[in-house]
Amino acid sequence: MPLAAMDGTQGNDIWGWADPETGKEYALMGLFNGTAFVDISDPENPLFLGMLPTQTVDAPWRDIKVYANHAYIVADGAGTHGMQVFDLTRLRDVSAPQTFSADVLYGDFGHAHNLAIDEESGFAYAVSTDTCDGGLHIINLATPNNPLFAGCHNVTRTHDTQCVVYRGPDTEHLGRQICVSSNENHLEVVDVTEKAAPLSLSSSTYPQMAYVHQGWLTEDHRFFLLGDEMDETSLGLTTRTHVFDVSDLDAPQYLYAHDLGTAATDHNLYVHDGRIYEANYTSGLRVLDFGDLAEREIRVSQWFDTFPDGDGPALEGAWSVYPFLPSETIIVSDIQGGLFVLETHTPTFETEMPSGN
Repeated sequence: MPLAAMDGTQGNDIWGWADPETGKEYALMGLFNGTAFVDISDPENPLFLGMLPTQTVDAPWRDIKVYANHAYIVADGAGTHGMQVFDLTRLRDVSAPQTFSADVLYGDFGHAHNLAIDEESGFAYAVSTDTCDGGLHIINLATPNNPLFAGCHNVTRTHDTQCVVYRGPDTEHLGRQICVSSNENHLEVVDVTEKAAPLSLSSSTYPQMAYVHQGWLTEDHRFFLLGDEMDETSLGLTTRTHVFDVSDLDAPQYLYAHDLGTAATDHNLYVHDGRIYEANYTSGLRVLDFGDLAEREIRVSQWFDTFPDGDGPALEGAWSVYPFLPSETIIVSDIQGGLFVLETHTPTFETEMPSGN
């Protein structure tokens, strides 16, 4: 679905929602001028339902997450935008495109670059805001349409984070609420169980570091996979995925960088069902299957180029990917191309896969 069909001029982030009552699936796509809602229940015929305009002014950075059938939307470069809260069940009765308004506006910060939600504990974490020194701005979502400030983790500055109830091999921290944060010049593990007093557990770097951008835990919480957004342009490197062993949260071990051999700048990645889904700007979507990461069992199995006009280290093309829909439909947001609705094939690391990158 091109940008013009969503009343947009430039794409950015993306997230998804599956309606637990109807089973319908939706793409929530960030745009320069707001957030588009697209029914993708019939993946070959996506249906634009309307847009929630930006709260203030247009912005190249917008981030969207979902909790308890509500979308939470932040923006950077849009003044005092705050966090929009939108009840997604309002989409059930939409038959023609609409211009929506937010149900609630959370205004305890003005701008935020990214937003994470731990859906198990019901807390959101806005980062790179004008509060908390740019660190974790913690929000209680116990009442989804009444978000309340819960605490700060002051650090300069967190660019992105993933927050979970920890269920990994480090028994000392089992069941604790943990954030793994990409802090531009280091990777940080933070215990956020006590919202009034978050505790930093560790800080890590790695060779040839340029800009610690974003990453995701494996589903067993043993490894953390990280993308460095600037090493291609600053250091002349090819696209790489950094692998950390975080089985000891107090002392993560950097293992290696898996080199994709492409020139594109990497951006956002997520892990789901033993696969890594990477939105790598000009090279589009890359899907990596993996086995034992400690043994370097990782390789590209599938790809889809959303940006055929080039392959260099430019900030163009695929911005992000959402691989968590129950139907296994994959949605990708492209800055110039709009929304891509994709399906993956069946190979896994244990079976024969294509050889190229």
